[in-house]
Amino acid sequence: MNSPRFIIAGGVIVALAMISLCIFILFESRVDAYEHGQEESRNTLTLIERDITRNFELYALSLQQVVDTFDDPQLKKLPVDLQRAVLFDRAATAKYLGAMVVADTHGRMRIDALGKMPVGAYVGDREFFMVQRDHPDTGLYVSRPLSAQWQVGDDCIVLSRRLSHADGSFGGVVFVAVKLQYFHDLFSGLSLGAQSVVALVNTQGMFMAREPSRRGDTGRVVLRSQNLGRLLLADQGSFSALSGTDGANRLYVFQKIPNLPLILSVGTTYSSIYEAWQKRALWIGTVIVVFGLTFIGLSVMFVRQIKQRLGAEHALRLLAQTDGLTGLSNRRTLDELLGRAWRAAKRDGTELSMIFVDIDHFKAYNDTYGHHAGDGVLVAVAGCIGQCLQRPDDAATRYGGEEFVILLPETGAKAAYKIAQRMLQAVRDLAMEHAGSDYARITISLGVATRGRDSLLDGHALIHAADQAVYEAKARGRNRIEIWSEPDSTPLDAPPTPWMA
Repeated sequence: MNSPRFIIAGGVIVALAMISLCIFILFESRVDAYEHGQEESRNTLTLIERDITRNFELYALSLQQVVDTFDDPQLKKLPVDLQRAVLFDRAATAKYLGAMVVADTHGRMRIDALGKMPVGAYVGDREFFMVQRDHPDTGLYVSRPLSAQWQVGDDCIVLSRRLSHADGSFGGVVFVAVKLQYFHDLFSGLSLGAQSVVALVNTQGMFMAREPSRRGDTGRVVLRSQNLGRLLLADQGSFSALSGTDGANRLYVFQKIPNLPLILSVGTTYSSIYEAWQKRALWIGTVIVVFGLTFIGLSVMFVRQIKQRLGAEHALRLLAQTDGLTGLSNRRTLDELLGRAWRAAKRDGTELSMIFVDIDHFKAYNDTYGHHAGDGVLVAVAGCIGQCLQRPDDAATRYGGEEFVILLPETGAKAAYKIAQRMLQAVRDLAMEHAGSDYARITISLGVATRGRDSLLDGHALIHAADQAVYEAKARGRNRIEIWSEPDSTPLDAPPTPWMA
């Protein structure tokens, strides 16, 4: 056993294991880098979306104020300056506001917020005017990009609302011209990686803004673009694709802006996503290979293999008793604990209770959200179970899959039921989303079984009884507790446990 050949062989095996582990860790790190890049893109989209939504809401409120007051007879009696003050309030102070104008039924400008527009200027041939005139239910309308006009001085988009008389007839249009420079300033202020692209398109497939900006992009319709087609299919998402402009392979993350016909997207090149990972992988890989080779050489002189083996055996013994994911005891340990608890209950004439826990619709959750998310649910539920146990002799174990068994020595049915209630409520309080559940959240079903003082039930029969109670709970709608009682005992009244939001 102490032969150098065994020591060298052990050193080689350990070195290879380390290298394999390194490869696995680097692979996982690569996955993390991808997810981090995706998350950064989502965060960027959220920042942009919030800024645009906030500003457009302010413009929309200003338009609505005009809609609410323009047909007031008292207003029409006021001088133009006072009309402007009443209608537009402080809207004209917005930084990127190019114009805010009321046009009459013929499309002639009647009054504007800035007082710079020529009275009578014509907008009746503009798309936004005709849409509001011909479609009374349009509401807030966002136009396509328009070239510099009306003394705005910059390209802009127009937000408009219909003005209606008391009888519902068309009374004109109020609109604001928002400079496209707003989007360019917003996008350029972001910390984007090299070759990253931020774009704003409308739901008709037209570019509204892009960073980095390129001549000819604004107002360009790209309905035939495969990438744009993907943006129009869902409210949000991500996909990988080659850019049609520079051929770069990018991860595109996109989302629609609520209540606006606009779609934001961020495209990040994979070279940017993996740049830091590649440097780290090269450094770690080199270190691990050198270390592994050195370890093989030093293993020839390693003479304390017995001590290491004892340490390894101890670690394996701990691993054999513990579930690696949840940190709870495993099924093998349950058999040992149950045997001791049953013998003590039989010897001392005490009660022994057991709670069987099953996560509802767990397979459907894994199919919908993935096994990584499912592992997170197992860990969270295990934590809820553990925090509900207060005595050192109580033991929680992972029985298998999504099932848990809690052993409660010297505990009667009522006390066990109260503990089960705490577990049920603790999992409810997690409020973890589960689209496949009737309750839209993660829930559990629990079965409680108790061995009385004079019962002849053995440990495995007690597990079976608790398991049957769980099946009864699932049959009655899940997210509840059912209690099994021995045939000659008085059943404990277990009140229904509907979902508590």
